[in-house]
Amino acid sequence: MAPAPDPALAPAAAFSPDEVQRRLAAGACWVRRGARLYDLTDFVRHHPGGEQLLRARAGQDITADLDGPPHRHSDNARRWLEQYYVGEMRGEPQDLVDWQKPLLWQVGNLGEKYEEWVHQPVTRPIRLFHSDFIEALSKTVWYSVPIIWVPLMLYLSWSYYRTLAQGNVRLFTSLTTEYSVVVPKSMFPGLFILGILLWSFLEYIIHRFLFHMKPPSHSYYLIMLHFVLHGQHHKAPFDGSRLVFPPVPASLVIAFFYVLLRLILPEAVGGTVFAGGLLGYVIYDMIHYYLHFGSPHKGSYLYSMKAYHVKHHFEHQRSGFGISSKLWDYCFHTLMPEEQHLKTQ
Repeated sequence: MAPAPDPALAPAAAFSPDEVQRRLAAGACWVRRGARLYDLTDFVRHHPGGEQLLRARAGQDITADLDGPPHRHSDNARRWLEQYYVGEMRGEPQDLVDWQKPLLWQVGNLGEKYEEWVHQPVTRPIRLFHSDFIEALSKTVWYSVPIIWVPLMLYLSWSYYRTLAQGNVRLFTSLTTEYSVVVPKSMFPGLFILGILLWSFLEYIIHRFLFHMKPPSHSYYLIMLHFVLHGQHHKAPFDGSRLVFPPVPASLVIAFFYVLLRLILPEAVGGTVFAGGLLGYVIYDMIHYYLHFGSPHKGSYLYSMKAYHVKHHFEHQRSGFGISSKLWDYCFHTLMPEEQHLKTQ
């Protein structure tokens, strides 16, 4: 009778990048060391450096992290890691860009390879521009958003509430003076909440139709536009300096919507709706940052949204466009396939 084969000599399992990505999208925390793959899903909550440090490196090569800085992991830590070995990575895609140079001027040359390349996430930092000044304007820290925009929102809310309290704000005066409608100050909360809801709709529309447009493979400049608007975020989803909208470009977009509302509505009405929308934007950006770097309590609303958003990044880039809410995904039937399946049960 032949002896039983030694499990240690059994051939290692092999996984393609797509197979690894599917496991990541399902919530697993797989990392690699060279071509060796490790499933750390059951270990993340015990990691001395915190769960988020490992989650941020899911799917990535941790060789440099083991060697440091900030510190070199011990031999015992490396032996501990081997307990979680699951197999080998095969067919790893080759980089198509020079990471030592600004990417914005390279991505347009990827052509038909761009769509696949941009949805293969990395953890390395991204540089977009040659100019240090312009590059600095394309980045920001997360807390710049509430510091800059919350005071403006509060000022506009106070100012336009006082205007509404005077009782002389009317709707439809541009059409008729006889049947114009007075807008009392009691309408302020409703107008403000309307602004928040309008922002949530705008968040969905921008994310779905602008950020996830599919640029023609022959259009160098549309590929560049897509990458600078949103592609760079999908390529480096854990780049903390590019997760919220930088103040300078944000100012231009916010000013556009403020002027638009001022043109179509009385100043106090449009301004109140705008203030609500501005708060909606701040909440959206803060939630988005937290979904990438926070560790919400299991079973909570934000835990559900984090899992939803991770799947959007790693598996379902053409669905699941809601960030702060799934409301508009429900309305426009763009829930992820798993969500649709659960809904029909």
